[in-house]
Amino acid sequence: MSTIVEAHVPAEQFALSETLQALPDAEFRMVRLVAHGGDSVMPFLWAQTADDEELTAALDEDPTVGDVDVLAEFEDESLVQVDWQARIRVLVSIVSEEDATILDAHAREGTWRLQIFFPDHDSVSTVYDFCEEYGIDVTLERICDMSDSYQQDGIRLTEEQYQAISHAYEAGYYDVPRRINQEELAESFDVSHQALSERLRRGHQTVIANMLYRKLQRPDRAVAPRMSHKMDS
Repeated sequence: MSTIVEAHVPAEQFALSETLQALPDAEFRMVRLVAHGGDSVMPFLWAQTADDEELTAALDEDPTVGDVDVLAEFEDESLVQVDWQARIRVLVSIVSEEDATILDAHAREGTWRLQIFFPDHDSVSTVYDFCEEYGIDVTLERICDMSDSYQQDGIRLTEEQYQAISHAYEAGYYDVPRRINQEELAESFDVSHQALSERLRRGHQTVIANMLYRKLQRPDRAVAPRMSHKMDS
């Protein structure tokens, strides 16, 4: 059964540890991961930081980075292309061995948070065992079997996310002005306000990311979703 796993790994065991130490407020997010025999790994990143010069200097000094090229700069965000050193390829190779795919990778405050698609549940255990063998401290935060999710028009939500968004819509949470707030919604689901907020946020992120991705897949638009608001303005 296909499975999506959300996990995190310390940056010092993956990538950009020294850059994240030098720029404690910086954030990095994968644009696209390409892994063909380990030759090309996560080449494009959005880098969010207030100082572009400090970003370039930190990346140049980072031992996990080979070559780096700043492709575009927008206020506090830059699109960079990175040629990685061998260390980052270890985890990617372990994942690739099980025909898994890293869907998203986000780094901040010394930690990489990963979303990984596995073709079957057994592959999750195999990758986890390999990581332990290679001394990579992967922490599994969430495991979602695809049978536990809802899909409509290619947009896949967990059952909890779908129910939360659907009920919120029907109850008037998205009306202006709102007819119900998150605290009241949480009570109706018998969950904490924080738990409901997390379900809604993750559900909104999935819907928005899918819609932006589709829009940007048109032949005349070949940029990352996070650039869309810059290009369309």
